[in-house]
Amino acid sequence: MSDLTHFDKDGRAHMVDVSSKAETARRAVAEGRVVFSKETYAAVREGDVKKGDIGAIAELAGIMGAKRTSDLIPLCHPLPIDKISLRIEPDDAVGAFVVTADVKTSGKTGVEMEALTAVSVACLTIYDMAKAIDKAITIERICLVEKSGGKSGDYRRTV
Repeated sequence: MSDLTHFDKDGRAHMVDVSSKAETARRAVAEGRVVFSKETYAAVREGDVKKGDIGAIAELAGIMGAKRTSDLIPLCHPLPIDKISLRIEPDDAVGAFVVTADVKTSGKTGVEMEALTAVSVACLTIYDMAKAIDKAITIERICLVEKSGGKSGDYRRTV
């Protein structure tokens, strides 16, 4: 378990000690997609959903989710978030909405979990708002796209 930083030498869960780490500029970008049937996608794309503007509500939900990450993920540090940008863009070729979160902080630990939480909550919100017309909606490929800053350096997904 030595490579898993959230476990001590005895295998017990603990919050990682970041007190000796330097504060650096950190950024993480995550994305996911919500895939619909052709008919449901057309209805959502045209705004023909009784609950309102799905994109605007999902963007706010994602931002709120990022801000509450340490309340949801037990061993995450609460972080001062400097910026959260959330975009929801249609992908007409697939019949999906692509959700992208870009989160920044200056701190001792990264914001990957905040970016992933933002995307997850936004995708779940889209599902919630459209489920009345289609329960077969799927949420797919929530992943870290890139991150920068910190001791481990930069990362960019290649697939």
